[in-house]
This record gives sequence, structure tokens and C-alpha cells, in this order.
Amino acid sequence: MPMRGIRGATCLQADDADEMRGAVRELLGEVITRNGLTADQIVSVILTATPDLTSAFPAAGARDFGLTDVPLLCAQEIDVAGALPRVVRILMHAELEGPRSAISHVYLRGADVLRQDLVQ
Repeated sequence: MPMRGIRGATCLQADDADEMRGAVRELLGEVITRNGLTADQIVSVILTATPDLTSAFPAAGARDFGLTDVPLLCAQEIDVAGALPRVVRILMHAELEGPRSAISHVYLRGADVLRQDLVQ
């Protein structure tokens, strides 16, 4: 089965660990639902946070969501002047049939301004 990359992002109102976990759980749930995935199809997830988010690791939300046997990696986004603040991004690698054009990339809580070309 081919492996595909699925992008997503969400914005937080504040640098708060509970909000971080909730926002990541929501984002992962939407990505899985919109793309018809099962947990077994998820190969790995890279999660990034903007430099203004330091209260928790985004991967903690993924573990809370139930991705306990999926490799996760957290990283910090590049600190670019004028960039959208308090953003968590994901790049999920999943075994997924169909063309890349059929993938539903998910942008929540105001993050849709990041990639208008991908928002469906």
C-alpha cells in the first residue's frame, strides 16, 4: 500500500498544556476521520510547535489520543518574523490508497490561513 503524507495545523489561544493536548487530539481526530484512516495505517507523525508554545510537548496530545505505538517526533518551527503565533503543525505518514489529490489536509482554529491552497 502506498505511503502518503497528510498535513494539518491548529492554533491555540494561549500557551497552555491542557489546550495543547486538546487541540492536538482534535486535529488528529479530524485528520483520521476525513481521510478514513485506522490507527494501523498510521506509520509516524511529526509534530511541530511555534517557539511561543513551551508548556507541553504536542506528542503528549497524540499519546492522549491513543497513538501509543506510533512513532512521534516533536520539533520547533522556525521563528520567522510575522508568522502566525501559537501554531501546532503535523505531518502524518500513513498507508493510504488513492491519489495525493484525494487527501484531506486539515487546518483548524484559524490555521486555515497557513495553506489556503490545501484547505478543502
